[in-house]
Amino acid sequence: MFKSKNQLISLALILLIAGFLSNFASSHPDGLERVAEDLGFISQAAGHTSVLEDYSLPGIPHSGLAGGLAGILGCTLVFALVFSLSTVIKRLK
Repeated sequence: MFKSKNQLISLALILLIAGFLSNFASSHPDGLERVAEDLGFISQAAGHTSVLEDYSLPGIPHSGLAGGLAGILGCTLVFALVFSLSTVIKRLK
């Protein structure tokens, strides 16, 4: 799966950073959310839902644990997607 020890170490560091630093994510709205608030159309976005919305997980109270797990889960999903896509592209060559 991993071609070198460095790849495995890199993945471990990414998961560690995601699990730890996601606890420090800003509670302030991002740029798009802030513009939507300022221009008064934020209510139109009320129908949007996400599994990892605001670094939380269903069934886990919003805490440092939930934020860390959401960061780790997000990084793991992105890694799996990119790894799978790169495997398919290599096989097509």
